[in-house]
Amino acid sequence: MHRAGPRGRVGNSAERTTKDGPDGVDTVPLAEIDVPAAPAECRQTLVERARWEWRPSDGGDPAAGVQEFLAAHGLPLDDLSRPASGHDPDGPCGAALYVSAAAGALLIGAPPGAPNPAPALPEVAVVVYDHADAPPPPSGAGPWRLGDWRESWTDAQHAAAVEAVREAIGRGDVYQVNVVGHAAAGYTGDPLPALARLGALPGARYGGTLSGAGWAIGCASPETLIELTDGRLVTRPIKGTRPATTAGARELRASAKERAEHVMIVDLERNDLARVARTGTVRVDQLFAVRRWCDLWQAESTISAAVADGLGLADLLRAVCPGGSVTGAPKRAALEQIAAVEPVGRGAGMGALGWVAPGRVDLGLTIRTAAADGERLHLWAGGGITWGSDPRAEVAEAAAKSRPLRATLAGR
Repeated sequence: MHRAGPRGRVGNSAERTTKDGPDGVDTVPLAEIDVPAAPAECRQTLVERARWEWRPSDGGDPAAGVQEFLAAHGLPLDDLSRPASGHDPDGPCGAALYVSAAAGALLIGAPPGAPNPAPALPEVAVVVYDHADAPPPPSGAGPWRLGDWRESWTDAQHAAAVEAVREAIGRGDVYQVNVVGHAAAGYTGDPLPALARLGALPGARYGGTLSGAGWAIGCASPETLIELTDGRLVTRPIKGTRPATTAGARELRASAKERAEHVMIVDLERNDLARVARTGTVRVDQLFAVRRWCDLWQAESTISAAVADGLGLADLLRAVCPGGSVTGAPKRAALEQIAAVEPVGRGAGMGALGWVAPGRVDLGLTIRTAAADGERLHLWAGGGITWGSDPRAEVAEAAAKSRPLRATLAGR
């Protein structure tokens, strides 16, 4: 078991043993794999075959590294327009893929922002899975205690960051910027079962976990960053939030400010998809649909396009990472503002996490996401800022988004 420090451990909650796998590669039996978007029919019989983690000190192009690593392990994703291959129970099933917001910024030559508050976390991780002959033994969770949360900035500092962005909008530097805060809490015990509980939150389309030596990520995200099925790309940006009441839904639908903010991001995502789509195929399938996540209403749109011939995974990642709904518009200018106003890095938040296989990509945006290192749990929450934003309301919105995660992680 991966031990990550004197106060707790991070890794898979079942004992890891190693045996010779195909081609002499060591495979590692795990507890049931709950990587977001992993095939439901395979989750109880997946074993880790190989992994690759990347940090900026490693150098090179991480997007190209992911694509090359997958190809070397029997998962070619150099042409996503090819039809998905049949599911081979004797070959690799697919792979988990995680790309942090900082890595996404680096992919497009933008500032990565403040340092990661959980430096044990890689900025990119890809884990290839094979099928096992039998499900792994069940694992048990030991005692768990979560300490008090400590914010990385005060409400006043958060509000001041919102005002700084409004000033940048007033100067014409940007149209919209997503501002995100961070909080951390000490713990004792194994954090993975607590992180896994996040996947059961209502509306967690990308609920699940991914872990490694000294780190773990738990996701309850409702938002699709990019999905590829049958040669069609889909993104579902979320922007606009209200309490999940009848009045809240009515207010969200009627808000000119929320709709304007939302449409800016829809336009940005249309542009991102157009870079990797067949010419003339980008369309908005649904605009400003109100969906529920826990005790909040959120506005979601669906944008799709036919994938361009010869598009590889690396170029797709460069086009969509980091996600427009958690950066702003224009994206690079928004990232410059984010680097200027956020004192703590986004870590596992606001990145991408999901599943990839030949002919299939399904990555969620890591909003509503927590991470563990050997000492602390970490959370990130924020919202999009426009000229019409009220700083106090933005602070309250970020707190509302993190509240269900804090309760679930504490076991309440």
